[in-house]
Amino acid sequence: MPESALGRWLKGLRDDRSLSLRDVSQRGEVDHAYVYRLETGAKESPSVDVITKLIEALTPSSRNVEILRFLASHPSVDVGLADFAREDESVTPEEFHMLTTVVNRGARPDYATSLARIRRFMQEEDDG
Repeated sequence: MPESALGRWLKGLRDDRSLSLRDVSQRGEVDHAYVYRLETGAKESPSVDVITKLIEALTPSSRNVEILRFLASHPSVDVGLADFAREDESVTPEEFHMLTTVVNRGARPDYATSLARIRRFMQEEDDG
C-alpha cells in the first residue's frame, strides 16, 4: 500500500505518545479504521473536522499541528521530506512549506542542503 507524508506524520505523532489506533480513535472520536487508512496512505485529504479531532487526540506541539494541517491539504508532499522534518525538529513550518516547493533535480533529494539554502536566503532577506 502506498505511504503518504500525512500518514507517516500521523503515525509518528501517535507513536510519540505511545497510543494505539483505538486510543486515538476514542480520544478523537474518529473511527480507528479510518485513522489506519490515513496512516497507511489508503485515504488522503481528511476533512478539517477530522484533522481537528486528531489534533485534540494527539495533542502535538504547535509546530507539528501546523505541519499536520499543511500535509492534510497537500497530499503530494514527498514522504522522505516528512521523515526529514520529523527527525529535525528545528525545521519550522514555514521552512517545511518552502522545502515542499523545491524542485530536486537528480536521483535523490538532499533536504539538508535545500534547507541550508532556504535559511541563507531568509537570513539575507532579514539583513536586507
